[in-house]
Amino acid sequence: MRENKIKRTLKTGGVVVGTMISEVRTPAIAQMMATAGYQFIFIDMEHSAFNMETVQDMILACRAAGIQSVVRTPGMERCSLSRPLDAGADGILVPQVETREEVEAIVRETRYYPLGERGCALRRLHSDYRKVNTVEYTAHANEEALVVIQIESEKAIEHLDELVSVPGIDAAFIGPNDMSQSYGIPGQIKHPKMVAAYKKLIEVCNAYGVAPGVHLFSLDDVKEWVGAGMRLIAYSNDVNMLVDTASKQVADIKAILGWA
Repeated sequence: MRENKIKRTLKTGGVVVGTMISEVRTPAIAQMMATAGYQFIFIDMEHSAFNMETVQDMILACRAAGIQSVVRTPGMERCSLSRPLDAGADGILVPQVETREEVEAIVRETRYYPLGERGCALRRLHSDYRKVNTVEYTAHANEEALVVIQIESEKAIEHLDELVSVPGIDAAFIGPNDMSQSYGIPGQIKHPKMVAAYKKLIEVCNAYGVAPGVHLFSLDDVKEWVGAGMRLIAYSNDVNMLVDTASKQVADIKAILGWA
């Protein structure tokens, strides 16, 4: 049965590094990011136009390429939580989580009995379409599925202990843009309020054995926050990689040609 390597690394105190895919719709992006050396990709269904067919194709490509897939769900509805796992994702990232009741519902819909009430459709991509022993396989799936809650508001930070103390949560991940907006400082991700929130996430997560994580966009920030204890790192995204790299290349070409 398939092992979740990034969950194993996080559980033993290690750091994992991936990126976010929101616009590039080809399954080949999985092999590209695996070749680049990323350990996982977040497949974004919150802010993208991806549908489940596209997402399952990308997950299948991840499985073939040896890179882990974590789907950022479009919400907290029951099927939004379980369908990515049925489609073979190694985990889910649930956005905009603010209450203990929401976290408990997330666990309930993503873990099989006796830990939860996830719908039991076992002969799907997540089991490689094999016949499996129900008791053995559901126990394995409960152990391997990575469940990450996204912390994106002042309210979530204030109630962080209540959120990450729920059994069945593996990691808590800060979304900097939404969080800065919640604090009334849109885009100011280095503001003292944001720094304090990052530090609190690390402290509280460590107290409950949950991996703290964050989305970062500069190498200086990676150095700073991994050094401070962040362990689930998403670096950049497909849009930044394409547009920023292309912009630099065009600027370099214009310089060579002497174009203003």
